[in-house]
Amino acid sequence: MQNFRQSMYELIVQTSTNLPADVRRAMERIMTDEEEGSRAALALETIAQNIDMACENEGAICQDTGMPTFKIYTPIGANQMEMKAEILEAIKEATKNGKLRPNTVDSVTGKNSGNNIGSGAPIFYWEQWDKDYIEVKLVLKGGGCENKNIQYSLPANLEHLGNAGRDLEGVRKCIMHAVWQAQGQGCSVGAIGVAIGGDRAAGYKYAKDQLFRELDDTNPDPALAQLEEYVMENANKLNIGTMGFGGNGTLIGCKVGSYHRLPASFFVSVAYDCWAFRRLGVEIDPATGSINNWLYRDPDPKKMAKAQGISLTGREVKLVPPVSEEDIRKLKVGDIVLISGTMYTGRDALHKYFMENDSPVDMNGGILYHCGPVMLQDDSGQWHVKAAGPTTSIREEPYQGHVLKKFGLRAVIGKGGMGKKTLDALNEHGAVYLNAIGGAAQYYADTVKNVEGVHFLEELGVPEAQWIFNVEGFAAIVTMDSHGNSLHDEVRADSAERLEKLNLPLA
Repeated sequence: MQNFRQSMYELIVQTSTNLPADVRRAMERIMTDEEEGSRAALALETIAQNIDMACENEGAICQDTGMPTFKIYTPIGANQMEMKAEILEAIKEATKNGKLRPNTVDSVTGKNSGNNIGSGAPIFYWEQWDKDYIEVKLVLKGGGCENKNIQYSLPANLEHLGNAGRDLEGVRKCIMHAVWQAQGQGCSVGAIGVAIGGDRAAGYKYAKDQLFRELDDTNPDPALAQLEEYVMENANKLNIGTMGFGGNGTLIGCKVGSYHRLPASFFVSVAYDCWAFRRLGVEIDPATGSINNWLYRDPDPKKMAKAQGISLTGREVKLVPPVSEEDIRKLKVGDIVLISGTMYTGRDALHKYFMENDSPVDMNGGILYHCGPVMLQDDSGQWHVKAAGPTTSIREEPYQGHVLKKFGLRAVIGKGGMGKKTLDALNEHGAVYLNAIGGAAQYYADTVKNVEGVHFLEELGVPEAQWIFNVEGFAAIVTMDSHGNSLHDEVRADSAERLEKLNLPLA
């Protein structure tokens, strides 16, 4: 097994940087079906370029490289303790080399381990089988889509769908509701794994297990195959679209499995994954630890993007911080902005800190980016951005309005939109919310020309620190303006109406 650690390192790197073949096929279909020139088409154009850049550069597709989850089958006699130790070392190396973001945080102390190793992290599922080789599958599922997982206990009354009973009709309603409630916050277009039955814990595990199926397979159970087909046909009629911008594509996959259950319990568990659906596997020679075969992987991935660079119309608004309130008030929902100059990052821990403390830098007229980047430091001490896409903004809803006004910020960048409290603050103070393209970590990293500084690195860790970037041509879309308008509210209301009209039973 002398080559096992290197094989696991290769699996981790390829999973983080190279989308599997079935996901590429699904994304190509979504891109083909989208209306040319729409906001969704622009988002998909950015995503396609990001997929290409990640593969070519072996850089993380998304800056949130997720919680590594391994599903491992071993023949009798394989030393699982030794294998686990080697996988942990491979994860440490991948983190050190910037292929994984240091994501593991102690839930009690709030400290980041810095190497993705900690209590319960990464996640392992071991099974023994009668084959003579080792199979290791890995999924990297980020926090934004993990937060859109949902579990239902039937019977239930669901918003816009009414009563869901203890049958496949009730399950159908739960799945459609799960897609609707995610909106753009899980980086749609997305895929869902669904588990019917089991207990609460087993249901969530089995739902995530469905994500190891290929997106274009056929369920061997005819009833579940029909259910999957129904969801795929109707979810894409909701007009939620890529990033929640509205559009023809919302879902790239729905996979459903069923467990037996107790008579008193009927759970429907849904695991949501984003378009950056990172899942690969390998077959390993147990004698040498070498890779004999790759699973899901396209050995010769072709370019997804049709052209280099994002299509610009000349109507884009250029923002150079510090930005005045007058210039911000001119922006409307749907405007595309190109930012050049200083930008500050700030996520959950920093927003909480800013509620009661001052900023070490003057952010008046500035732009705050909800981003937890992947960073590497060279021998001279200079920091370099390896991945820098947006995180889901709604987590900052309790803080954002106060932080905006306290520090005089004029724009906030994230993904998925924010709520009424923030919208009111944007209106009152004169600021906008800009939606960047979720998962486009390589595309946005390329706009960062240099790192001007960092604060709270030791206290908060790499993802939560306050990074100061100098960017050029950073593109985003105004989705909440300073006049009380929100694209996210519009899409949510429109998709709710469509959901009610689509509430048709299985054939």
